[in-house]
Amino acid sequence: MPERRRRRSLTIFRPPLAPLTPINDELSDKTPATLQKRRPNSIGQAESPSSSPTDAGISRSNSKHGRDRLSSMKRGTRPSSLFGSLRSLSSLHDENEELTKTASSPSSLSSVSPAIPDVAAGVVIHHGPLPEVGPMFRRRCPYLVLTDNHLIQFKSQDRASEMFPTVPRSGGQSVPGSSGQARANSVRHSRLSSTSSVYELQSSLDGLHSIPLLHVVAVHKLDDGEPYFSIEIAYFNDDTNHASTMTLQIHDPRESDSWLTTIRSAASNARSAMSVPFSQSLVEHTARALEQEQDYDPHHFHMFKVVQRANKSGKRSSSDDLTKLTSKICILAIGMFKVHLVPLPKTTRTSSSTSLSDLNGTSHGITTLASVKVQTFDDSFQLGFRRPFQSCSTLHLAALCVNEVVLWLRQAAEFLRPEWTEQPFAWMVPQTLNDELLPIPNEEDDHRNFDRTLTAYCAAYGINTSTIRYRVDYDCEDAPAFELLPITGAGRIKYNAIELLAILRALRYNESFVTICFSQIALDPLQGLNDEFGWEHTPWTTRSGETVELENQQKASVLIQEIRALAVKSKRLRRLNFSDCLARRPSSTGARGATLEVGYGICEALFPLCAKQYTNVDWIILNGIMLSDVDVDYLYAAAMYKHSHFRAIEVSNCGLGDRSFQAILQALSYQGSTLECINFSSNFARLEPFHMGEYLDKMAYIRRIDFSNTYRTSGPEPLLELKTLMSWKLEELDLSRTSINAGTLQAISGYLRSPQSQVLRHLRLNQCGLTGGNVADLLNAMSDYLPFRDFHLYINENHLEQGHNRLAQAISQSLTPLYMTMEMLEYKDEKNFRLLVQAWTKNTSTRFLNMSKVSLPSEAGNETIAALESMLGDNQVLESLNIAGEQAHLEVANFGSGICRALTGMQRNKSLKLLHVEHQKLGMPGANALASVLEENDTLEYLYCAGNGFTLQAFTVIVRSLANNHTLVYLADMDEDRDAAIRKVDREIDNVREGGGRSLTMPTKVTVNTVKRSIGSAVSGQMPFSSRGSGSPQTQKKQHSDKELTGMMETISDNWHREMTVMQTYLTRNQYLAKKRLVATEDEPTFYGSNEATPMGEPNRQLTMTNKGDDDDEVLDEGEEGMGEALMMSKKLALE
Repeated sequence: MPERRRRRSLTIFRPPLAPLTPINDELSDKTPATLQKRRPNSIGQAESPSSSPTDAGISRSNSKHGRDRLSSMKRGTRPSSLFGSLRSLSSLHDENEELTKTASSPSSLSSVSPAIPDVAAGVVIHHGPLPEVGPMFRRRCPYLVLTDNHLIQFKSQDRASEMFPTVPRSGGQSVPGSSGQARANSVRHSRLSSTSSVYELQSSLDGLHSIPLLHVVAVHKLDDGEPYFSIEIAYFNDDTNHASTMTLQIHDPRESDSWLTTIRSAASNARSAMSVPFSQSLVEHTARALEQEQDYDPHHFHMFKVVQRANKSGKRSSSDDLTKLTSKICILAIGMFKVHLVPLPKTTRTSSSTSLSDLNGTSHGITTLASVKVQTFDDSFQLGFRRPFQSCSTLHLAALCVNEVVLWLRQAAEFLRPEWTEQPFAWMVPQTLNDELLPIPNEEDDHRNFDRTLTAYCAAYGINTSTIRYRVDYDCEDAPAFELLPITGAGRIKYNAIELLAILRALRYNESFVTICFSQIALDPLQGLNDEFGWEHTPWTTRSGETVELENQQKASVLIQEIRALAVKSKRLRRLNFSDCLARRPSSTGARGATLEVGYGICEALFPLCAKQYTNVDWIILNGIMLSDVDVDYLYAAAMYKHSHFRAIEVSNCGLGDRSFQAILQALSYQGSTLECINFSSNFARLEPFHMGEYLDKMAYIRRIDFSNTYRTSGPEPLLELKTLMSWKLEELDLSRTSINAGTLQAISGYLRSPQSQVLRHLRLNQCGLTGGNVADLLNAMSDYLPFRDFHLYINENHLEQGHNRLAQAISQSLTPLYMTMEMLEYKDEKNFRLLVQAWTKNTSTRFLNMSKVSLPSEAGNETIAALESMLGDNQVLESLNIAGEQAHLEVANFGSGICRALTGMQRNKSLKLLHVEHQKLGMPGANALASVLEENDTLEYLYCAGNGFTLQAFTVIVRSLANNHTLVYLADMDEDRDAAIRKVDREIDNVREGGGRSLTMPTKVTVNTVKRSIGSAVSGQMPFSSRGSGSPQTQKKQHSDKELTGMMETISDNWHREMTVMQTYLTRNQYLAKKRLVATEDEPTFYGSNEATPMGEPNRQLTMTNKGDDDDEVLDEGEEGMGEALMMSKKLALE
């Protein structure tokens, strides 16, 4: 006994074993595991299999009498192997104390008496001795037997022979009644050194130790170096949360392979005969861990028991080394977007609860999966995960259910990227698995599951999805169009490189978008950035599988690779918009330190693909990118190939000079059979009509031309000749801010007279130096072919006073098109403007008129105001009118105070649906005019009236008029007016403080009357009393603190917010009425239940309560009268 105790004490000081994370077997069916509360067992009672709905029919050994089945070894020739005893890998909570306890007490799993009928009923497959243990003169030789159900460790070979007659006795004689296998006596089994824990070794020597094959998690080769060929068997008891491993250290590689195959086959057969469910507590533990990662979805949840294998590099191994090679049993859970390795729950004898610290494991995004490798000779497999710009993180795992693990993982990856015809990870698995791929669940969302894929990438890359904004346009050309919007809520104005990669990779393979737009989105973070850790996202093939043969594919920057992937992986994508997305000019350093010019990357990415017909993208927008000579060379080389089939290459504001412009125009002439758009606006190049005509004549299908804001050479020849224009059916022509001579104007007029112009929709001639007579000629030319032309004419910032009578006559004769824009007109004579307004009153052809920012020499006179009032009331054709003013630091344009009277003409208008009247300084009179219009007019639907200096009282008047209006569905939110009104009140309080402080002993105090006068005047819009004169110092008795003034300011802001809420409620009601969803208005809300609830009611009550009984506060001066008028008007509206 003393020797035995010393032996145990020595064993305690062996290197501690790493706690194993629990293993989970695969789910027996494909239904998602759900969380259910489990009834707690009584103290000291083992967990009942029936506590889990999937545990029925599964017999488990209890803590006293049940012993798991062991597998036995097949008999054969003399093996040269030694068996390692069972090494415990259970969770070592308070390890030293636990080892001391188990040294004198049996193991909860394997030291109990076996279920003899179950164990003895097995068929022996293989058997062999364990190394001798015990003191020198009392050594014993344990014996292992592998059956079809259990792996059993006996106290001696004789004990094994007693249970299994096919096992010979140690003396060489078989048990009577056994089959004659006497030659088995001569089989000499090699023995292994034991690496068992103390309590397992002791329990093995005291009796029987068995491991059911149903508990086996994995059988795999142990990477312990030469000259041994070790096998590790990991097993886990779901009832007791006990995880352990057994190591077989074998000298002969062929014998090692034989044992590996035999044990794997036996374990697989046992699992096939009887499924192994998960305990409900383990399911709850795993689901809780996924919830902590915000990745739990019961419809996308799979869990498996796996072994996280230990790797050891070296040339030799020994039994001591084996104690250091600790494998970890854990749960591999596949969530919605991630793969998780969840530790086993830590359990004690008094409690089975799980703390949050027990849930900490490792997680990897499914979309970062880089490789899947499955070994054919054992249960081991490898999963590689790689995030952008990081090295690959490889998980070395093993599981008996390896096939199910990789198949479910493959299905999860394809579910998150359903449009990807080729997954971006290495798939190194046996061919049989390729024939067993699981179908993808049919859960199609909008835009071919784009949101699902983007969310998966955000989860994998650690991105907050709320920062990414986009919209889909279905009304544009080449629709639907994906448009990325600026970032929001992140404290920055640009997306970072990881966020851009998530968006770009989510867009790959997506066949729902015909257009992808990155306009105004900075792609600079990806410019010149290389990912040297892997090339799995490099587009080596097109969507159809054709190899992309381009030079230096691996050396290309991430920006180039991602743009190429967008282009080649989608057959439906036709248009890419990169306007103003790159601001930083790239550069490179040469061999001698010289700076070399390099391209921005977009041209290098796209144009070689177009030249080799790897993509269907044929409309490329590069506006706002300063193209270098390298970029122009890529463009020129691709455009020279006719089979590139470009529809448009837009290069507006790209810094092109004469040479680059001529080169691009020459190359585009080869695309004459497909080219539809030319955009060379805002470049430095000069337009030469002679050379341009030579190239433009070859382009027969041009629909859009934009030569705006460019220079041209001097001369009488037209910029665009009539014969060239007559060969096109233009939809849009833009020559704004480009000098137009008489020849060009004559050519345009001739084109407007021809049937070729019947599809023209936009003619922009802004700031071209046109006179009123020139515009009249254009209007007459349009009416010669087709009256009431359905197109938009822009003539902004032209000098129309010259020949103005002809223009007014053409307008009054209704020769104008359906849409007309004439902004920022400057009149030196108000009579000419009045003549223009009178002409529009008679016009019956234009439906949408923009006449904003008109500048007059002074405020409009009574005659002009009367003309405006007549136009607003008598023109029954206009549906949209813009007469907004302009309020800038250097320029102010408005009609003056008379505009309020002109607006009343809207009361009898029956056609106008949209009105812009911003920045006209309407004030309180304008608010009253708009309120009267809203109460009478029943056609107006949209009213834009912000920036007119509306006070809270004025805004309240407009809002209350909506109670009787049932057609207006939009009203400006008045944020600008609210901020201006609050700033004005703040300034008045500061003025009162400064003025009152000189006569008071406490400068931070102001009187009640002064505050009421100032706030009332600011709210009502009247001149503040402080600017007209201060009150007598004798009347300034009552004072208020800064805290009270701050409360007043907050109350004013709250009242603004309340009025905006009222406005939105009325507008919502009208929107329902417009859609015919609301028939009656009986449920209109009551916003003010008493006459106290007025815009200034709250601050007034505060002042009254504080100063109750003061005679001085009963006297109202002019400022208080203004506040009182607002109060009375609000009360009246509330009562009505």
